[in-house]
Amino acid sequence: MRALDLKLVRDLRHIWIQSLAIALVLACGVMVLILSSGTQRSLSETREAYYERNRFADVFASLTRAPRSLLDDIARIDGVARVEGRVVFTAMVNLEGMTEPASARVISLPQTGRAVLNVPEVRQGRLPEPGHAGEVAISEPFAQANGLEPGDRFRAVLNGRLKELVVTGLVLSPEYIYTIGAGAMMPDDRHFGLIWMGESAAAAATDLEGAFNDLSLTLSRGVDERPVIAAIDRILAPYGGTGAFGRDRQASNVFIDGELKQLGAMATVLPPIFLIVSAFLVNMVLGRLVALDRAQIGLFKAVGYPTRAIAVHYLKMTIGIGIAGVAIGWLSGWWLGHELTKIYADFFRFPWLIYRPGAGSLVISGVLGIGCVVLGALRAVLSTVRLAPTVAMQPPAPPVFQRGWLDGVSLALRLRQTTMMILRSIVRWPGRAAVTLFGVSGSVAVLVASFFTFDAIDIIMLEIFEHANRQDATLTLTSAVNARAEQDALALPGVLSAEGIFAVPVRLINGTRSRLVSLQGRPPEARLAVLLDEKGETVAMPSSGIVLAEGLADWLDVGAGDPLRVEVLSPPRETWDIPVSAVIRQSLGQDAFIDRDAFFRLARQAPQVNMIHLAIDRNALTELEARVQETPAIAGFTLWANVQKEFETTLNESLVTMTIIFAALGMLITIGVVYNAARIQLAERAHELASLRVLGFRRGEVGYVLVAEQMLLTLIAIPAGWLGGYALCALMAQGFSTEVVSIPLVVTQRTFAAAALIVIFTALTSALLVRRRLDRIDIVSALKQKE
Repeated sequence: MRALDLKLVRDLRHIWIQSLAIALVLACGVMVLILSSGTQRSLSETREAYYERNRFADVFASLTRAPRSLLDDIARIDGVARVEGRVVFTAMVNLEGMTEPASARVISLPQTGRAVLNVPEVRQGRLPEPGHAGEVAISEPFAQANGLEPGDRFRAVLNGRLKELVVTGLVLSPEYIYTIGAGAMMPDDRHFGLIWMGESAAAAATDLEGAFNDLSLTLSRGVDERPVIAAIDRILAPYGGTGAFGRDRQASNVFIDGELKQLGAMATVLPPIFLIVSAFLVNMVLGRLVALDRAQIGLFKAVGYPTRAIAVHYLKMTIGIGIAGVAIGWLSGWWLGHELTKIYADFFRFPWLIYRPGAGSLVISGVLGIGCVVLGALRAVLSTVRLAPTVAMQPPAPPVFQRGWLDGVSLALRLRQTTMMILRSIVRWPGRAAVTLFGVSGSVAVLVASFFTFDAIDIIMLEIFEHANRQDATLTLTSAVNARAEQDALALPGVLSAEGIFAVPVRLINGTRSRLVSLQGRPPEARLAVLLDEKGETVAMPSSGIVLAEGLADWLDVGAGDPLRVEVLSPPRETWDIPVSAVIRQSLGQDAFIDRDAFFRLARQAPQVNMIHLAIDRNALTELEARVQETPAIAGFTLWANVQKEFETTLNESLVTMTIIFAALGMLITIGVVYNAARIQLAERAHELASLRVLGFRRGEVGYVLVAEQMLLTLIAIPAGWLGGYALCALMAQGFSTEVVSIPLVVTQRTFAAAALIVIFTALTSALLVRRRLDRIDIVSALKQKE
């Protein structure tokens, strides 16, 4: 082995703890990049494979009723590859041992028994046999939540008629990877499921023999969906079509797209922090090592070693640390990414998992990791290896100190000598202090960003379940009825107040931008479901104009006072020009709102409702639930306590784990920075600290010099970390907000305090670990140390 390689091994053995700390910080950045980008790629490929294998449709549409002969006309539209018409409706489900109402979306299967599009994936049992009216297949999550298996029986109210059904199989569908019931905000597998039954049975239950009310189709490769959607809307308009839409508006697919966007934001925002900190750490540690090796470098050059060989020697050490960090990051990122992808596969109900992070993320993370540590080392290496041998073999010129403003301040404040040593060290070596400040502030920023998620969720929960939605339950009706149904709802057991809502599909148009949304007509005196402004305060429903959620207004590029074209996609099927009266905050969803009376004045119709919010007496809940299940006009019953419970359960399962991981990563930055800084300070100032012991200073006073400097720098870094953390939270709020979820930028004092306390504790622990080494220093050897 060459002499330089032997020296490399000895140096790495000597600084293995510092090297490990750097490698771990670097590994964090690599791990986050692999974790997020690998999970994003794997989730995307799993979805695409599932879509292709089970023939997920490209365009969807709902309507009132159309003859099946119309499918031929739709199939002849230029660019359409396959067409399937179905019967789809909502049914109430009565499950044994379950008092509260459950509902399900019933989907017909063709007479052949096998769907053409959106093919159900059979997980257990089989699909219903054609001609067997009582046989159904149900969604696997619904079955698991309610303990149903093939062969079990349950009852359902099909369009007002109670019927007993037998389960033949459990299935999953690419159309309902993320399943949400009417009026719900999160999946509730216990109270909402999917039922597949034969076409003849579904049509008979809804009086749709020879007709369909739901349409799916696929397009030929490379075909633009927009003219196809326009043609479908023209054909279906006379039959109650509510507007065709592509995958970008399909509810299940929208949720998955949002999650993929959040994973991409994670891969962009967090890894640079860890990579930059690791570069500074390499510069700090290697700079110290090269300074100690100054005489040896001069000797190597004097005996004939070229400058390039010496520089490569130190870069080898750096690359070795980088390779170790990248390898640890690859392994941990691969494993955590696999576990996270499994969680997503269960959460989104994929039938299988494709975990394939791809070589791209490995190559990119490896190049970035090695590149960062090499860049961090270049300055330290080049500054010394360029010296002439005679200069390098001489001790460096000692720094020239002189009395300055700090000495005057210390005399005025009568600071102790040990405190002055700390302040002089910071002022006279600002570069070393700056590295510590930057690293600690980065740790604070990561911790603030980690805990910010809880602040945002608290605000979202408060807005949804206390401020905006004060109702206890929501009734979804089978069809729109006269607004007098509010009075009928008051006659139900335990109902204290009722507010009717009329939701209608509309297409909002502003120039070339358009969006298919639900327009909610709310009563002007609404008290249960209200609107909130940007500050979270309740605002009254304007008597005229349309109110838009903030995200929807941004997409349409409109603000308060701007005109907006509203194309109503159900009777009266008219197009209105309505000004935007207000823009509100909406944490979940992107809806539009209008005064219910104003809407029906424009429609020239008597007011109607298809949804009713209820305030109820909880003591009468059981009686109310029983009555709801017996009422044919009610298609769904949403208890908001259950919605909140599912919301909290889902968030706790994912957020707590991710927050713990990123909090640990933030603490690891502090450990790496403070421990390395303290070790270097101990090595450089061993002579001074030993001299203090000889002069009579106690061991605690000498340790104070070492520990207090790191803690002072930590305290100074915390405010900068708070600012950086807030900026990082702003990037996360923007990057993690999707069409479904709007993340508010709210960072509480609790989050700032928690981040600061964790960093202080971690920094103190790291400094005390180095402080223990101070007790083992041989005073005589330290006093003989060369300056």
